[in-house]
Amino acid sequence: MATTEQISRPAPFVEKLGTNLAENVLAQQGVPIVTGGLGSLGTMAQPDKQAFETDDQFKARQDLFGAQQRAALGFEQRQQALSGLAPQVAGQDALQGTAQDIAKAAAGVGTAQEGLGSFQPFLEQAEKAGAASTGLLGNINTQNLLGTGVDTRTAEDIAAGKPPSQGSIESYMSPYQTQVIDASLAEFDRNTQIQQQSIRDQQAALGALGSSRAGVQLAEFGTGAARERALLNAGLLQQGFGQAAGARQQDIANRGALASQQQSLGAFQSGLGAQAQGILGSNVSRLGQLGALNQAQTQADLDATREATRQAAFLPQEQLDRFGAQVTGIMGGYPGQTVSTNVPNPTPLQTALGVGTTLAGIYGGVTGKFKPGAFD
Repeated sequence: MATTEQISRPAPFVEKLGTNLAENVLAQQGVPIVTGGLGSLGTMAQPDKQAFETDDQFKARQDLFGAQQRAALGFEQRQQALSGLAPQVAGQDALQGTAQDIAKAAAGVGTAQEGLGSFQPFLEQAEKAGAASTGLLGNINTQNLLGTGVDTRTAEDIAAGKPPSQGSIESYMSPYQTQVIDASLAEFDRNTQIQQQSIRDQQAALGALGSSRAGVQLAEFGTGAARERALLNAGLLQQGFGQAAGARQQDIANRGALASQQQSLGAFQSGLGAQAQGILGSNVSRLGQLGALNQAQTQADLDATREATRQAAFLPQEQLDRFGAQVTGIMGGYPGQTVSTNVPNPTPLQTALGVGTTLAGIYGGVTGKFKPGAFD
């Protein structure tokens, strides 16, 4: 009975494409993946066989390194060929750089005033003013200044020429008061003498000089002059005392105003401290935002570099996948062809020859085992 054999095959050009695809897939499986050029391999391949390696292991390692070298060279070539398609990241604008420089300068980055920055000099000036006011108030003798104002010197202190107690009325007296009083009294005495001489001249002209009435007149004049001289002296002393008391009260008021200013300055410094904290927090926030901007810029650069490296490293696989997808589509669009082959029945002669050959084989096997003399 004749035998018919049927084989379904794709179109010849499709079969050729499939064969080519299979060969490329098998070849690609043996290519190592590298993400750097030849320089990235370093000293991966030892030129000599290591003591722990067999000959086969050493040869396999040398073959692997050769494959890696070829793959690295291909990576460099693809990287250059894909340079126009590599992802790129736009650099920071000049205004962004200027803003960062201004923010760093305001925050004092890299200087002794880091944190407060340009606000630091104002704080220093406020601290100096506060220290000066504190030193001024610290030199005041508060006990005498705010007490009775009475000089606390003893008689021995006054005799020894010790200056008046600080804050007392005497400490505010004019140092020229004695000279003023002495000069005023001397002028009063001179005028008194002139008036006495004028009275004597009048008495002499009237012929009453030396009389009892003339003596009474001169005595009465002397008593009045003495009284007026005492009043003049007391008035000058009272005037000096009043001026000293006024100066003392003015000094107390002035120093009280300084104390109030000191308190205001303390409050102002407290406000400056709060502002400094606010400025510090604002600077930290700005620098954090700038840092996040720089970090995003750097991350974008790294992502672009990684994508460019991935494109260059996996370009052969991606091309092979695209080729496979296209071949698969073509094979689906071109149905296979059926090829039939007929095998004729054997002729009687062929059958007889076949039977004879079979018997000859069997006979030869038997005679080989049972040769003449085998049992001798």
